[in-house]
Amino acid sequence: MPETTIQFSEESLLILNVCLAVIMFGVALEIRWVHFTQLANNKKAIATGLLSQFVVLPLLTLGLISILPVEPGMALGMLLVACCPGGNVSNFFSQLARGHVALSVTLTAFSSLAAFFITPVSFMLWSKVVPLLATEVTTFEIDLASLLLNMAAILLLPLVVGMSVATHFPKQAGKLAGSVRLASMFMLIGFIVAAVVNNQAAFTMYLRQVFWVVLLHNGLALLAGYYFSRALKNEESVNRTVAIETGIQNSGLALILIFTFFNGNTAMAVIAAWWGVWHLISGFVFASFLRSKKLPAS
Repeated sequence: MPETTIQFSEESLLILNVCLAVIMFGVALEIRWVHFTQLANNKKAIATGLLSQFVVLPLLTLGLISILPVEPGMALGMLLVACCPGGNVSNFFSQLARGHVALSVTLTAFSSLAAFFITPVSFMLWSKVVPLLATEVTTFEIDLASLLLNMAAILLLPLVVGMSVATHFPKQAGKLAGSVRLASMFMLIGFIVAAVVNNQAAFTMYLRQVFWVVLLHNGLALLAGYYFSRALKNEESVNRTVAIETGIQNSGLALILIFTFFNGNTAMAVIAAWWGVWHLISGFVFASFLRSKKLPAS
């Protein structure tokens, strides 16, 4: 397929940036500093989750890219999504699956706070493993300093502000968190729908192939996270949470990076946009299935 770009105005990009900043602010309202102190109290489970998300998932993605008949744009989209932090609905799915909710919140907090640095650096490093992808990335002339600055503005700043509000006004933050999360999710879904409608021909050209690619990629991510944790002999509740944290990714961040630094490449954008829709479906089905399985007695 020929490389195409999605028509996207500066006003639309600003709206998307604000949308993600609001999402991250909502996530931060439920984060407490104690979640970071838990990093020292549950080292094995935390290490398992971080390794699964930042090493196992990118490696799985590179493996899929090497065997699937995907064009460079789709491959870059898959890798970019894999390098993003966990999605903000992972905590809900972890609770639904009878997982380790405190671990889920801790992993989300750490990955979200560190994503402004980890996501761009991880993407640049992993893309160099495949020569074709390394060549594609260099054609976009990405300025790493600008990328880090952009990530700090849309991720780090709203997280710090949200955590400050949660620290100084805990009762108000608790009441506000749910409403902000719900509103921001509707904003993001509405944005994706509008982008599809305005670029229907471009999305239609890729969606049939992307549907199966995302289904396979996301499904294997969930399974890889689960069995990686299980292989390390973690508790079942930890296995469930690690699986969900690995398979539920912040695809909204991927969309912003695609429109800001990859000229709205259609193949990349369709991967990220459809992942954002599909992981809500797969996450609910996966968590509901796990919920039907009783946790073994500890």
